[in-house]
Amino acid sequence: MGKALSYLSGQWGKLLIFLDHPELQLDTNLVENDIRLFVIGRKNWLFSGYPKGATASAGFYSLVQNAKILGIDPYAYLRDLFKSWEKNPRSLSYEDLPQIGPPVIC
Repeated sequence: MGKALSYLSGQWGKLLIFLDHPELQLDTNLVENDIRLFVIGRKNWLFSGYPKGATASAGFYSLVQNAKILGIDPYAYLRDLFKSWEKNPRSLSYEDLPQIGPPVIC
């Protein structure tokens, strides 16, 4: 019981955020359900065993999930994004994220 209360006291500030922002969820079920296919298949995908590959995969899946959450067709969004990079090669920036609402970090 002491460990649980100690942990709770260390997380108290984060828990209070939910009082000011009732739109936030206390669990990660939405994200866990969305990444289930990725988690199941990650061992079968190229480069998943390397840190840079994992970082690239995480970035890619964040883009796809942002599009899905905002009601944008992920295929069309990525197609347009990659076409824009052909014309203007650059690193991914905030402006490249779907702009219908606030970005969602997965």
